[in-house]
Amino acid sequence: MSDLHSLKQQLRKDIRQRKQQYSLEQREVWSKEIEQKLLDHPRLQTARVVMLYYALPDEVDTRHLVNTLLKEGKTVVLPKCIDKEHIEPRQYTGPDDLAEGIYNLLEPVGKPYDALGDIEQIIVPGMSFDSKGHRLGRGRGYYDRFLAQVPQAYKIGVCFDFQRVEQVPVDENDQVMDEVLSNKPFSSQGQEQQ
Repeated sequence: MSDLHSLKQQLRKDIRQRKQQYSLEQREVWSKEIEQKLLDHPRLQTARVVMLYYALPDEVDTRHLVNTLLKEGKTVVLPKCIDKEHIEPRQYTGPDDLAEGIYNLLEPVGKPYDALGDIEQIIVPGMSFDSKGHRLGRGRGYYDRFLAQVPQAYKIGVCFDFQRVEQVPVDENDQVMDEVLSNKPFSSQGQEQQ
């Protein structure tokens, strides 16, 4: 277990160093490309209830996407950290629904969204992903615990291309994505790494 923990910690450190090589402006350009891929995605177009995240500065920026989907008439759900281990979905109805949460992040303050079985699509952030859909989070396990409760939801991991690796170290609690989107097709990177 400690070996796996060390591998995960090292990969997080590597990804943080990679992020520093790219400007905020470059990441914004890539975020827009990823946002467009999501808007064009057939599953997202047909989904009625979508869960996303309100991006941290170093993540794929979803803040515009959240409002676009809301304007399209979708039910938009965002996670709120309710303690050091759990997130709770909250319905988002607009920017006034946001307030600073426990990690100084903007989080939804609306009512808990209890109809977990209605969530059709979840856009999931991560530190790193591999071609099999394995995800490395920030190490607290929030998403893995939550995703286990919504097995019906189609999970799309989103990241910048430099966050993709050949293999993410995983254990039995790590949830696998149905698909991973970045600013470049996955197959080309896989070939580059071989």
